[in-house]
Amino acid sequence: METLLNLMASVALLVWGTHIVRTGILRVFGANLRRFLSRSVATRPSAFLSGLAVTALVQSSSATALIASSFVAQGLIALGPALVIMLGADVGTALMALVLSLDLRWISPIFIFFGVVFFLSRKNTRAGQLGRVAIGLGLILLALQLVNQATAPITQAQGVKVIFASLSGDMLLDILIGAVFTILSWSSLAMVLLSASLTASGVITVPEGMALVLGSNIGSGILALLVNLRTPGEGRRVAVGNLIFKAVGCVIFLFGMQYAIRVISNFDLDPGRQVLHFHVLFNLTIAVLFFFLTDKVAALVTRFVPGVASNVAQVEPRHLDSGALGTPALALANAARETLRIGDLIEQMLNGMLKVIKTDDKALVDQMIRLDDDVDRLYTAVKLYLTQISREALDERDGRRWTEIMQLTINLEHVGDILEGTFQALRDKKIGQRLQFSQEGMKELEEMHEKLIENLRLGLSVFLNGDLKSAQMLIAEKEQFRDLERKYSGTHLDRLSGQSVQSIETSSLHLDIISDMRRINSFFCSTAYPILEQAGQLRSSRLRSGMSTGVFAAAVPVPAANPTPAEAENGSHPPRHREAL
Repeated sequence: METLLNLMASVALLVWGTHIVRTGILRVFGANLRRFLSRSVATRPSAFLSGLAVTALVQSSSATALIASSFVAQGLIALGPALVIMLGADVGTALMALVLSLDLRWISPIFIFFGVVFFLSRKNTRAGQLGRVAIGLGLILLALQLVNQATAPITQAQGVKVIFASLSGDMLLDILIGAVFTILSWSSLAMVLLSASLTASGVITVPEGMALVLGSNIGSGILALLVNLRTPGEGRRVAVGNLIFKAVGCVIFLFGMQYAIRVISNFDLDPGRQVLHFHVLFNLTIAVLFFFLTDKVAALVTRFVPGVASNVAQVEPRHLDSGALGTPALALANAARETLRIGDLIEQMLNGMLKVIKTDDKALVDQMIRLDDDVDRLYTAVKLYLTQISREALDERDGRRWTEIMQLTINLEHVGDILEGTFQALRDKKIGQRLQFSQEGMKELEEMHEKLIENLRLGLSVFLNGDLKSAQMLIAEKEQFRDLERKYSGTHLDRLSGQSVQSIETSSLHLDIISDMRRINSFFCSTAYPILEQAGQLRSSRLRSGMSTGVFAAAVPVPAANPTPAEAENGSHPPRHREAL
């Protein structure tokens, strides 16, 4: 009994380690991974490699399936490319199982030690979360050692052998057992590694271990379907298509098991590694078989799997009339109207940010993050619409307007990305750790937020009307906002020196938020530069002094005309504060 308990504890530690790695990677790189996947579907090879790379990082094909399904549900990518991503994801998890099976006992304590040090000392930073990932990797390697130690007595215990003999021997039963254990552990990677360890210890035979691997792949497909049960629209079709891949592969290898064993045994005699090679061979075979058939599978799934109506309202373009493309002035007006809609979404996200700060509403965080997907959708639509307007048919004035619209949509899309990161930080740090800002800190955030909303509205007004005086006011507001950020960074440091407990706990988050607000404000204010340049009030690096309105008493440094987002963000800004402060 003690032996079985040790084995169960080792398996539990293995599952927990894979969970820690998956959640840690998603917390650090979640937004970047989503963006990487969404931009990698231009070709089949790039989609396949992106799925492989993302799954190798998060060590969960189910997590990759959830991301790909959300993209399909939102209409950002088609079903066919999403299925190619899943083919790469399955190969990625198979390769990671092979890597983790190597004799890495020496590195396990190093991962755990340094991971704990980084996580405890810098918990709220990216380095701290990477320390969490290192802990997970160390636990996976440690758990594999414990599994090997726990299974050693099993090979000598006749009673335990009888138990395992009753669970195996029938191929279909073994596949079912592998699928059930995969679903219960919520990790096909853990099940594959466990199967390899049991085979290497002689508890089960190589054919039985391979059957468990087939079951783990079926279980992985079912898991992907389970995690996508709440995915709106067409997203769950990704999981159905992926399950079809695995089911066809299981049928093929069920009848070709003996041939696969002979092929694998020719270049590796170790029983445990034969099971892992079988796992890689299984997923590579599926990838090769379906690589050029994903569109046909997508059509089949679309035909027989009805779409489920989305519970989440999606924002779609309203004003981008393709019939107006032949009239550049009208097309530009349509694009400008759609860009203003993006500005409205950004204002919703800003208002949602302040509400989350005050109420710790986790559901609102998810809703606001989904709004960034709407921003991305409209941004893509406006960008593609503008590229269809013939540049040769534009006169000088329309050419400038084309550039202004394109630049503002790019800036607003960057603002959406910044806000998405802010919401994730609020969810993980403030809500997750139940932190509260000090009363003074909250007042500062509210004041900066109010000015940010005002500058957004003023910036959109400048974009719409091209008023010179409003553009000058916007630049003045940019300088005042920058001064306000410096002031409140200083008052926050004063509260830290006064040993305010709330300020100490929220220091990193507070400084990051006001720094993000300053970056966002710079994007809003960059709308003024084309107007000032056209009026001749911009030099290469400074505004002309002595403006007729008297807004500026002296020349004020500004970025170059039509600055890039990086220039608008960086400029002469002070360095961003870190937690060490």
